Amino acid sequence: MELAYQLSFKMKMLETIAGSPVDLWFGYTQQSFWQAYNRDESSPFRETNYQPEIMAIAPIGKWLGGVDFRYAGLGFVHQSNGQTATLSRSWNRVYGELGAEYGKLAVTARIWKRLDNSRSDNDNLDITDFMGHGDLRLVYRDGGTEYSLLARRNLHTDHGALQLGWATPLRSNLKGYVQFFSGYGQSLIDYNYSQMSLGAGFLVGF
Repeated sequence: MELAYQLSFKMKMLETIAGSPVDLWFGYTQQSFWQAYNRDESSPFRETNYQPEIMAIAPIGKWLGGVDFRYAGLGFVHQSNGQTATLSRSWNRVYGELGAEYGKLAVTARIWKRLDNSRSDNDNLDITDFMGHGDLRLVYRDGGTEYSLLARRNLHTDHGALQLGWATPLRSNLKGYVQFFSGYGQSLIDYNYSQMSLGAGFLVGF
């Protein structure tokens, strides 16, 4: 039993770089897991993950078989938990991304390459065994209601994760949200621990 919250934002840093259609974006996500009900341990924050990233995005605008290929991108992302010694978890990745839409369905696919897997002092050298080398995101929008799926898989180790979400409007910028997660990597500290969780809460968008 714990409370979780996530703060995410994305902003455009440069537009039409050197006259090209490529825009440069900066994104940041922070996710915390708070054991608010654990009075015996003074209600600690069990884990906080920090994830800044830089993305170069170019529009595609091509239709193929009813699919609207919207954009392609390249990015660099760092993720860590800010801990030291044996509790430290971090990794750096470069990734390629493709975004497309088919009617009410939006699809985002990424494949990544880890950059820091040769460091001898790294406490999670095997993280890609559990987090895989890419992910697939599906979002189906029906009016204001959204159904989402996030899937990761390492085909060599048969480890991965599945996250399902359902969000429905309550007010203009507020949605009720239900999330189910099963697999590895819900948080960095648990990247190699398989778990299943069910949560309910709110989404606030601006």
